[in-house]
Amino acid sequence: MKTAVYPGSFDPVTNGHLDIINRAAFLFDRLIVAVVRNPGKAPLFPMEERVALLQEVLAAHRNIEVQSFNGLLVDFAEKTGSSVIVKGLRALSDFDFEYQMALMNKKLKPSLETIFLMTSENFAFLSSSSVREIASLGGRVKGLVPSNVEKALASKFRNRKGMARGQDVAKD
Repeated sequence: MKTAVYPGSFDPVTNGHLDIINRAAFLFDRLIVAVVRNPGKAPLFPMEERVALLQEVLAAHRNIEVQSFNGLLVDFAEKTGSSVIVKGLRALSDFDFEYQMALMNKKLKPSLETIFLMTSENFAFLSSSSVREIASLGGRVKGLVPSNVEKALASKFRNRKGMARGQDVAKD
């Protein structure tokens, strides 16, 4: 059974991520969507909420699991029996960074392979950071993220605006 891991912060998961997930799930017997804690970033959604949002969206897929992890990806891959890392690419700039990471992972664990999947062209512009910015400014993210994420973003920013105005958020 061939197992692959698709790591990311997924803060939040976008339809571009889902494009890669669905295509990778077709290629492998088992796909682990690995939500990583990135110490260099302050996430909008806590780890547990990112995992829950992904689990809700991917519930119908029998060969996809959602897990979280800290530490080195190569250690997580070994622990889960993954022999392949899946990385999504939107542009050439993504490739440069991901290529370096793939080489480092190969150095740390020579038996681990990395494959790159190009995102579908209709998602090439899409990133979690752009979705967060649009939502924070009151813009519509419909069609960019799954509906449960759209609702979670609306709630998150509605609550933040209420706190900024000094309102009792519990009454919103």
